[in-house]
Amino acid sequence: MKIVINPEYEYLRKWIEQMPSFFEDSGELLFKGRNLIKVFTLDDNMDINVKRYRKPSLFNRIVYSFFRKSKAARSYYNTIKIAEKGFDVAAPISYIEIKRSGLLSDSYYICRQCQNVKEIREYNSGPLSGNEDIIEEFARYSAALHDAGIYHLDYSPGNIIFRNDNGKYSFILVDVNRMKFMPVSFDKGCRNFARLFICDDIYRHIGIVYSESRKNISGKEKTIDLLISYKNSFWKKKARLKRIKRFLGLKK
Repeated sequence: MKIVINPEYEYLRKWIEQMPSFFEDSGELLFKGRNLIKVFTLDDNMDINVKRYRKPSLFNRIVYSFFRKSKAARSYYNTIKIAEKGFDVAAPISYIEIKRSGLLSDSYYICRQCQNVKEIREYNSGPLSGNEDIIEEFARYSAALHDAGIYHLDYSPGNIIFRNDNGKYSFILVDVNRMKFMPVSFDKGCRNFARLFICDDIYRHIGIVYSESRKNISGKEKTIDLLISYKNSFWKKKARLKRIKRFLGLKK
């Protein structure tokens, strides 16, 4: 078993080492799907979020064992890198990798549980009216991420959480194992918004703020056109895949 612990949380080593043995039967379930997410409350009332990734396929067991970091490891190191660039994160605590027969079997990512947060998905369908402030702040946050060379490959409604402290919004990226740190072109930045919202008015508002924040010489209207075009392409593709799956009997 490989365990990497953030030095700040070294005092939790004993709990972390034992956690895989009691994970299945303890903790508060937050999410159950391909992966399993639970929250554990320690004696000092610290809430800890633990994500157990599903067992990878044989091919991926080989890949994650010899050629590429596991999802848990990428989540840990990507979170540290995001924090180093000056953005809020769910504080990384540790990751664990368990191998069987020399290949990765189970992996866990452990971080602090964020308190008093909501998901950006609340604004997926709009309306814009009454929500202008948070949409503006989110557009500026996204521009800052892109200017810093942070590109979340799954920039989706459930992977962006936020706090509202008396009208001051702060955003946090989660599920960050699929990321790239690289120069983000303006076009690529616009594409990053594609799956976040349905409401065109929200994209128009984002386009104005995002264009200003990244000092785009093409202008606000061009930015808005790009955002809505990428959004429409994404949702059309998703609807087409859904119809294909239904036709093949793969999904009700």
